[in-house]
Amino acid sequence: MPDALELLLKRNSAPKLTAPGPEAEALAMILAAGLRAPDHAWLTPWRFLTVKGERRNALGEVLAQALAERDPTATPAALDKARQAPLRAPLVIVVMAVIQEHPKVPPVEQRLSAGCAAQAMMLAAEAQGYAAIWRTGDAAFDRRVVDALGGAENEEIVGFIYVGTRAGPSKPLPAREIEDYVSDW
Repeated sequence: MPDALELLLKRNSAPKLTAPGPEAEALAMILAAGLRAPDHAWLTPWRFLTVKGERRNALGEVLAQALAERDPTATPAALDKARQAPLRAPLVIVVMAVIQEHPKVPPVEQRLSAGCAAQAMMLAAEAQGYAAIWRTGDAAFDRRVVDALGGAENEEIVGFIYVGTRAGPSKPLPAREIEDYVSDW
């Protein structure tokens, strides 16, 4: 298992994933990491859907149907691309923000908390030798997709976390200089 700081400094998204995906024990650790996200007032403003095996085809149909309704001029190739999207990894974790009325925790903070849960799960996947990429796109913000996945009125998709084994080397990331992004106040 990599050192935590090394993991944080070297993690990058894996656009090409293949099998194997995480088995039950590794997946449990990934999900448990998501549950440790910052959570003001213990609202637990998230929930996760795991999509694997044949259910990825069903998710692809949901994505294609939503695209067809969003864009009646979508080409057959675009619809097929949407249909095939969940097959790009052996596991897709749909991260949903569960937005609740609260006098001290505004919706934006709840969305950020769900985003932290997504990042924690990506790091937990990497720590166990898997790779991940966080995807959104129009489907993530389409109410039809949320509804088809059983989302409640107060739920929103934060992202689709694709998880599997990295296919090929890590992509090179440009160096960022701390002083370009940080200043004293």
